[in-house]
Amino acid sequence: MSIQAAMLPDGKRLHLQHGPIDLIIGADGEPAEVRRAYMAARARFETVLVRLCEELVLLRTEMPEQGLPLEGPVALRMACAVQPHWQQRVTPMAAVAGAVADEILQAMLQAASLRRAYVNNGGDIALHLGVRERFSIASANGLVTVEAGDGVGGIATSSRHGRSHSLGIADSVTVLARTGAAADVAATLIANAVDLPGSQKVNRRPACELSPDSDLRDRLVTVDVAPLDEGETAVALACGVALAQEFQRRGLIMAATLGLNNSVERVDPVTLIDRKSAHA
Repeated sequence: MSIQAAMLPDGKRLHLQHGPIDLIIGADGEPAEVRRAYMAARARFETVLVRLCEELVLLRTEMPEQGLPLEGPVALRMACAVQPHWQQRVTPMAAVAGAVADEILQAMLQAASLRRAYVNNGGDIALHLGVRERFSIASANGLVTVEAGDGVGGIATSSRHGRSHSLGIADSVTVLARTGAAADVAATLIANAVDLPGSQKVNRRPACELSPDSDLRDRLVTVDVAPLDEGETAVALACGVALAQEFQRRGLIMAATLGLNNSVERVDPVTLIDRKSAHA
C-alpha cells in the first residue's frame, strides 16, 4: 500500500493518498513558499498512517476520564479533541480525519510562509488564514465563509450518509471550531444527537454487523429512515441543536448548522454562515 502524491489537473492543489487517508491540499503564497509547503506536507504524510496503525487498538477504545496512554503526534491530537467528550462513549477515532488534516497543515506552516492554506481530509478541513484572507465552502446546509479574524481553524461535516456510521438521523451537520480535530468530533456527536430515540421509523443495526472492525462495536447505528413529518423533523433537530449549544457554551465549537429533511437549524452567534459577498 504505497503513498500516492500528485498535483491535481489545475496545477494548484496537491493530492496525497495512503490507504483510507485521502487529502486535497491547497496553499496560497509566493511560488517558492507554496512548493516548500507541499514538500513538507508530502514528507510529513510519509509516516502518518503507519504510526496510527501502531496504536489502533487504543485509538478504538472509548475515552476514559483519565485519558489514554497514546504517544504518536496525530494520536495525541485525536485524544486532546475527544477528551472533553469522554462521557459520551466516544473513541479517539471520532477525530481522526480532522487530526490528520491538522498535522499536515502544521507541517506546511512550519516549513513555509503562506497567506492561506487548507488540508481537506474527506470533507474535514484544517484551515489557515493570513491577514484579510477568507475561505468559503458550500455545505449541504448553506454557504460557510470564514475570515481571518474569526479564529476558525477547522471545519467538519458529519451525517448518516457519510463514510462513517452514525447513531443519529441527520442529513448533514457542519461544525466550525478552532482545530480540524475539534470540529470533527463535535460534528460526529451532534449528528448522533439529531435523532428520534425509539421511533419505529428509524431502522438500526449493530455497527459490528455492518463493519466488523468498527470502533462502535455493538452500538446501534442508523441504516434507514422512513419519511418524517414536520413535527418529527423539528424534534430531532432540536436534540442536535441543544447539544451544539452546549458545546458552544463550553468553548468546544464556534458555530454549527444542522440539516434534516430540507430543514436547517443554525447555532451561529458570530454570523459565520451565509455571509454576503463571499468568495472561495
